[in-house]
Amino acid sequence: MSAPSVLIAGCGDVGSRLATQLLAAGFQVYGLRRNISRLPDGVVGVAGDLFNEDCPETWPVGAVDYLVYCAAATEHDEAGYRAAYVQGLQHVLEWLNDYGQVPDRLLFVSSSSVYGQQDGEWVDETSETVAAGYSGRLMLEAEQIALNSGIPASIVRLTGIYGPGREWLLTQVRRGYRVAVDPPLYGNRIHADDAAGLMAFLLEADRKGVALDDIYIGVDDAPAPLAEVVAWLREYLGVTEWAEDASVRRTGSKQCSNARAKALGWVPRYTSYREGYAAILAGKC
Repeated sequence: MSAPSVLIAGCGDVGSRLATQLLAAGFQVYGLRRNISRLPDGVVGVAGDLFNEDCPETWPVGAVDYLVYCAAATEHDEAGYRAAYVQGLQHVLEWLNDYGQVPDRLLFVSSSSVYGQQDGEWVDETSETVAAGYSGRLMLEAEQIALNSGIPASIVRLTGIYGPGREWLLTQVRRGYRVAVDPPLYGNRIHADDAAGLMAFLLEADRKGVALDDIYIGVDDAPAPLAEVVAWLREYLGVTEWAEDASVRRTGSKQCSNARAKALGWVPRYTSYREGYAAILAGKC
């Protein structure tokens, strides 16, 4: 049986981690991004701009068995989100159609921002989506485009991605960052390697004929109050100075469940922030 092919549209940090895992699993991997010189070795570059309706000149020839849409907004405003998630996805679907390519499955990388819960409640794939801001609202619009594309689709709603190069919280803790303890502000995380690993797991499952659901949440095993995470990092880093005032960067408080993905057999490598941040600080990931 020939190697399955996958096109990763928006092959940045998480997309490149996914590409590396899929190459090791025997996939032929195409990576679509503007600067293909930064793709991992072994990935076939597709130089293209998701924000431009013109099809890339180096489009994959033959079948595209899987499409992973893994874009990131370059402008963090409503127009930027619409361009990256709604219009960009529409462009890729049009390009596939132009070449008569119908993938076996589309994975669309979405965000837990589609949930607007505020009170620390547990959230799963069946929970109400009450996105208050434009980011969640546009993600929901893009999700519907994916689900109505005519290609079997699964939405992967990733929570707060952290990992090498995504160290905002570590920087803030070193500066004395403090947050209010009560009421607890629950946050949800997934290491970048596990975000990629979940998508690789879903593609492998589909390849084996496993029936997939429409939506999966990508999160580790242990949502935690931000104050707890900050306290653990302070102790780990030996930080003794506090900022004068408690500050919180964002709103919303919820605990996302990964039970659906785990029921399928997926297990995160970094089960909580402790394992993930310890690996980052030890330079092991």
